[in-house]
Amino acid sequence: MPTPVPVTPTRGNGARVASVGVVSTFPPTSCGIATFSAALAAGLIGHGVSVDVVRSGSTPDVEDVLVVGSLADTDDMGHRRAIDALNRNDLVIVQHEYGLYDGPDGESIIDLVDSIEAPVVVVAHTVLTDPTENQRRVLEQVCSSADAIVVMTRTAHARLLAGYEVDGSKVHVIPHGAATPLAAPSASQRRPGTPPRLLTWGLLGPGKGIEWAIDAMVELRDVDPRPEYVVAGATHPKVREQHGEAYREMLVDRSASSIVDITFDDTYRDLMSLTDLIQSADLVVLPYDSRDQVTSGVLVDAVAAGRPVVSTAFPHAVELLGTGAGIVVPQRDPVALGRAIRSVLTDPALASSMETEARRLAPGLAWSAVAYRYAELADLIVAARRPVAL
Repeated sequence: MPTPVPVTPTRGNGARVASVGVVSTFPPTSCGIATFSAALAAGLIGHGVSVDVVRSGSTPDVEDVLVVGSLADTDDMGHRRAIDALNRNDLVIVQHEYGLYDGPDGESIIDLVDSIEAPVVVVAHTVLTDPTENQRRVLEQVCSSADAIVVMTRTAHARLLAGYEVDGSKVHVIPHGAATPLAAPSASQRRPGTPPRLLTWGLLGPGKGIEWAIDAMVELRDVDPRPEYVVAGATHPKVREQHGEAYREMLVDRSASSIVDITFDDTYRDLMSLTDLIQSADLVVLPYDSRDQVTSGVLVDAVAAGRPVVSTAFPHAVELLGTGAGIVVPQRDPVALGRAIRSVLTDPALASSMETEARRLAPGLAWSAVAYRYAELADLIVAARRPVAL
């Protein structure tokens, strides 16, 4: 029997939260969690909740008006001011990812959560199936101290309860929001005879599996007109710091003998230009290697944009695409990947049905809807914490 997933009440029952603190990386830092937190903050503000952000990483030269402190401050006074700023809020949302905080496996998050007096919601971005002993300890202690834990898929929910000592009543599923606007109710605008466009985007680095997508292009040799493949995104800053552009250079070399036109585009894109890029695609390809990836913002954006998706079988894709918005294939299998891509490009009815299902799913992935669910959960927690008047 499946584990029941807690459902938060309609907002307005009990105490309404007026202010939320957020601990996370934050733009202009280039990472998915920074983008996630910025979108969540904007969504909460749209629902009348004020937001204070404390950075978990280094402070860039360009600052944001929402940022009130940084955990990277070297002096104790600066760190204390950041904690005090969080405690002035009704509730604090702490993003958890093993690389976000100091110490082995980011274990300084344990002391951070313990130092926050306001109620705490921890958002677990990664739930490993085979964690090290210390990774398990860190996540279990953080979950024990938190008032609630949010995961973004039912897969992560089941994995957390099965593999970790966690109070299941505190675990809630709230989906990842879409950074880009929802799709307009129209199909692809590709003109007859123009090459179909395949698209993969996001920060590049080992594990993205782009090499398998390049190898898959041989399966498209009889598709007419022959498609083009766009790989958009800069190398992940941490990858570039440690390994330079080795991964990108390997991909460029690998694509030299491809039968299709492959373009590598590391142009910075704001939200509008990213939206235009996604809408220009006939098919989104996500060839990721990871078997632990329980959330993917790129996947959510693709579905919200109404684009058909061909993806490898990482957990979030298996779950979100299971009703027909995409096709899931084994990982590191370029033949299966290429055949799936070919089936979408050569079967208009299949592509249309995938677009229809993506559009059906899209409204629940809008950041406004997702942020509202966080606000609901915050109301529930704060109401439970406050003493009952006699």
